[in-house]
Amino acid sequence: MTAPYTGIRIRRARPEDDAALAELDRATWSPLHAVQPAPQPPYDPFFDSTHRPGDFLVAVDDSGRVAGYLRLVPATRLACNAHVRQIQGLAVAGWARGRGVGRALLRASFEEARRQGATRMTLRVLGHNTPARRLYKSEGFAVEGVLPGEFHLHGRYVDDVLMGRSLLDNG
Repeated sequence: MTAPYTGIRIRRARPEDDAALAELDRATWSPLHAVQPAPQPPYDPFFDSTHRPGDFLVAVDDSGRVAGYLRLVPATRLACNAHVRQIQGLAVAGWARGRGVGRALLRASFEEARRQGATRMTLRVLGHNTPARRLYKSEGFAVEGVLPGEFHLHGRYVDDVLMGRSLLDNG
């Protein structure tokens, strides 16, 4: 998959991406989107039994440098919910911001979710993360619920915003 206008290619993650993705994850940590404390040494591997390479799409430039990732997983293990995929993480390297990498990862995730038989996509985003919410809205997501004050982060209460979109259209 090639991202339009970015010089970036989207592919599935591979086990050998572990170190680069772990480094990207640490470099992009921010209170704007993170509910976990900032990573501290010694660092855990990026992949583990619940975060497998097959769950991630990776954006790479022509040299193979990792520009970003998106984690796409079933929303639950329930058979009655098997038609839903959920985005549980999206990160873009600082050097790659503003080049359409996040948008390209989202669009590739729609294709991948459809390939897996999904007809619906959901995600959760912190209420104060205006840039992410703007991007998601521009890609067809709508706010479907808000959990007011769900998280207490850095001395203030922050909403957990639930967003979703259909995958039945071509958008």
